[in-house]
Amino acid sequence: MHLNQRTAGILILLSALIISGAFFAGCTTTTPSQTTPVQTQPAERTKVLLATTTSLYDTGLLEYLKPMFDEKYNVDLLITSQGTGKAIEIATRGDCDILAVHSPSQEQIFMDGGHGVNRRCFAYNYFIIVGPASDPAGIKGMKPEDAFKKLIDQGKAGTAGVSFASRGDNSGTHSAEKNIWKAAGYNYTTDIQKSGNWYIEAGRGMGETLQLASEKQAYTLTDEGTYLAYKGNLGLVPVIEQGDILLNVYSVITVYTPTQPSEKIAMANNFVNFLISPEIQTAIGEFGKEKYGKNLFTPMAGGCSQFKCDCTSPATATKPATA
Repeated sequence: MHLNQRTAGILILLSALIISGAFFAGCTTTTPSQTTPVQTQPAERTKVLLATTTSLYDTGLLEYLKPMFDEKYNVDLLITSQGTGKAIEIATRGDCDILAVHSPSQEQIFMDGGHGVNRRCFAYNYFIIVGPASDPAGIKGMKPEDAFKKLIDQGKAGTAGVSFASRGDNSGTHSAEKNIWKAAGYNYTTDIQKSGNWYIEAGRGMGETLQLASEKQAYTLTDEGTYLAYKGNLGLVPVIEQGDILLNVYSVITVYTPTQPSEKIAMANNFVNFLISPEIQTAIGEFGKEKYGKNLFTPMAGGCSQFKCDCTSPATATKPATA
């Protein structure tokens, strides 16, 4: 009887321990939400679209700067590369947020139309005239205006090997070419276009026009940066590199339309301020040195008064003064 009572006591004690263990286990067990991190979708990065000229893109400058901007502002900068005329058309429709081009006359018309704010120049280089190493037209070292006079005279006369490949696309480079023809005393529409087989209208970007000119051993006008970027694949050399008319200034503009979201305008302003900041101006000045032995663009670095443009004022406006 005593054994049975002892056995019964042990059984009772074991039962109590099991019950109490279960109780405490229930008290200390955490819910899945406490131990398992809640999986949340990362916030989508803001996308901001830049319409730009082919020279800024083909040289690789914008792809070089893009990661710096994306990281600083946690955005995704999207880039569409066109000739300046096409880029301005896109911006005028409000189909992009930022415009970066190199045609002061076209830029001024864009600004006067109330399509942009905070226009800032941020870099420059020079146009150059390149052609066959043999220089069949004999224009090496001439003033650009005089060289163009000689090109049309010899081209129309059928001089062997003398032809000129034009962008022909209303780009900033094409606009610069037309300015040289005007300075040389010609009406571009009536005197130059369709004036003979010597004058080739490519209707292409700068890189493609350089390749076409190389294939045909023609002269062409190009920004120096794109020439250096393509130089290794071209059978062309610089023949004219000096002349005030060859100055090539790049500007950035915040695009404005009445329906443009305020956050997009703010981010576009950030990009303008990013380009004119001392840190990025230094980066622009270094770009290309390692690969090409010289910088492809010269930053304004605050010295823009000689170019009659603003390169220092912070971009703060959110709409045109007349809007």
